[in-house]
Amino acid sequence: MATRDRAALATGLQVLPDGVEIILDISRLLSRTLHAMPTGIDRVELVYARQLMDKIPNRLHFAAVNPLGRYGRLPTGAVSGFLAETEARWSSARSLSRREMMVAAGRSLASLRPRAVPRRTAGSRRYYVQASPHHLDRPERVQAKLRAEGARFICLVHDLIPIEYPEYARPNGADTHRRRIATMGAFAQGLIANSLATANSVTAFLGESAPPVRVAHLGCDPLPSGAALPAGLKPPYFVALSTIEPRKNHLLLLNIWRRMIETLGPEATPHLAIVGRRGWENENVIDMLERCDSIRGHVHELSGLPDRAVGTLLRNARALLCPSFAEGFGMPVTEALLVDTPVLCSDLPALREAGGSVPDFLDPLDGPGWLNAITDYARDGSAARLRQMKRMQDWTPPTWDAHIATVLDLVRDIDARGEMAK
Repeated sequence: MATRDRAALATGLQVLPDGVEIILDISRLLSRTLHAMPTGIDRVELVYARQLMDKIPNRLHFAAVNPLGRYGRLPTGAVSGFLAETEARWSSARSLSRREMMVAAGRSLASLRPRAVPRRTAGSRRYYVQASPHHLDRPERVQAKLRAEGARFICLVHDLIPIEYPEYARPNGADTHRRRIATMGAFAQGLIANSLATANSVTAFLGESAPPVRVAHLGCDPLPSGAALPAGLKPPYFVALSTIEPRKNHLLLLNIWRRMIETLGPEATPHLAIVGRRGWENENVIDMLERCDSIRGHVHELSGLPDRAVGTLLRNARALLCPSFAEGFGMPVTEALLVDTPVLCSDLPALREAGGSVPDFLDPLDGPGWLNAITDYARDGSAARLRQMKRMQDWTPPTWDAHIATVLDLVRDIDARGEMAK
C-alpha cells in the first residue's frame, strides 16, 4: 500500500483512484428550507453530505436543482454553512416563526445560487451521487444534469412501496415512483439499496435493465436528549415514530388504546406518544385523534418536535411501536435500539434487517397479539421486555461509515470497469 493511502486510511479519509470526482446532489435539502423538521430522506441526504465532506474532501463537489428549477454547482463553503444552519434548526428547542424561516431560506438560497459547471480536466471521471428521489420522476432533467457534468450516475433507492403497495401511496404516487425507478434503470451505472428487501424489489422491477445493486444499511446516530417530556405525557408510555400515513398502521394502535382504557381502566392504561407530522389518506386516524373522547389524555399527537425532544421521548419509552404494513428499512428501529429502548414491530424482512433478532416481531394484522404484548411491556419487570434488553447486548448497529464505504467501493468498481455514462 502506498504511503499516501496509509495516511488517508489512518485519518479516516477514503482513497479514490486518481482523477475521480464525486458530485453530490443536495436538491432535496434545498427544497426543504421552509420545513422546520426533517423527514428520514432529509436526514439521509444531510448525512451523505457530512460523511463525504469528511472522507473525500478534496474530491467532493456539490450541485443542485434549486427551487426555481435552475441547475448548477454550489460553493462548498456556502454548503457547509447551510448544513450547519439546517442541523441547528432541527435540534433547536425553539420553533422559528414563519418570518424567520422565510428570512433564513432566502439567505440560504442566495448563498447557494447555482454556478456554472466547470469543464472537465483531462483524465477526470465524474460520478454524480444522489441520495434522494428528488426530480427522478423527470428523466429529462436528470439526463440534462448528467450531460452537463459528463458524469456517471449512482443513486440510493429507499423503497418501492408506492409501486408494490399503491393503496398506501398518495394519489398518482405509484405512477410517479415508477418513473423514478425507470429513470434509475435508464441512467444509473450503479444503485445503492438501503436493505436486501429493497434490492430484491428494485432488481425484480427493472429486470434486465437493472444496473449493479449494492446493499448498504442506513447508519444510525443516537438522537440528542435533555428535553423535558411533553406536558401530560406520563410514564409508562410507548412511542410511535413516523409520519401519520396508512402503511404505518396507526389505526391499530388507537383501537388498542381504546380497548385498554375500556378493559383496564384509565389509571392502569399506559400513555402513547405519536410523534410525526400528518401525512395523507389518513382520515380515519385523524377522526380518532380529534373525536374519540375515550383515548383523550392517554394518546398524545406530537409533531414538529426538535431532535432533542424526540431523543428524550425515545430513551424513556417502554418500547417503540412499529406496526407497519410495509417498510424499506426502518431507521426508527435502529434509533431505538441504539439508545437501549426495546422495539415491538411488524414481522417484515426490512425490519428484521434493521433490528436483527432483537425486537419482538408481530403480524401487523394481529390485534390481540399487539394488545397482549403492549399490556405485558407496560408492566414493571415484564419478562419479555427483560429478554429483549438482554438480546440487545449482542446487537451491532449499522454505521454510516460502513454505508459510505459501500458507496465509494461501488464508485471504484465502476471506475475499474471503465463503464461509460449511459
